[in-house]
Amino acid sequence: MYKKLMLITLLFPIFTGCASVPMVSDEKTEVAKKFIPPSDGNAGLYIYRSGSFGGALKKDVWVDGKCIGETAPNIFFYEEVKGEEDHKVSTESEFSPNDLLVKAKSGMHYFIRQYIKMGLLVGGAGVELVDEAKGKEDVKSLKMAKKGNCSE
Repeated sequence: MYKKLMLITLLFPIFTGCASVPMVSDEKTEVAKKFIPPSDGNAGLYIYRSGSFGGALKKDVWVDGKCIGETAPNIFFYEEVKGEEDHKVSTESEFSPNDLLVKAKSGMHYFIRQYIKMGLLVGGAGVELVDEAKGKEDVKSLKMAKKGNCSE
């Protein structure tokens, strides 16, 4: 019993702490939250992480192998990609990346939620496509992070 309590005490900060990443200005965040259609021939990807589970963990996110940034709780990124193409959204996990293939159509926005999950040694991460209404609702309460700060 004592060992279990000690383990919980040691792991609790990892899953409930608060990591931080560089953020963009409030003005840029508010513009992104207007969900303006992407530029001609492109699709928009909102990649976000909401909630506080795994709060002390930062996890990298990539689109087509390009670093988008390092996530922390309650942040999002916005990235435009070419429309009418498949795009791979990846996040680091405990032992290997987790990938999601998005078939992007021009003029559309896609909402990809990164979630933290329990791992064997540390928390892992996954990505999932969320419907537009839910994605917009989630993103409206988040802050926008600066791109390009992957730990690699």
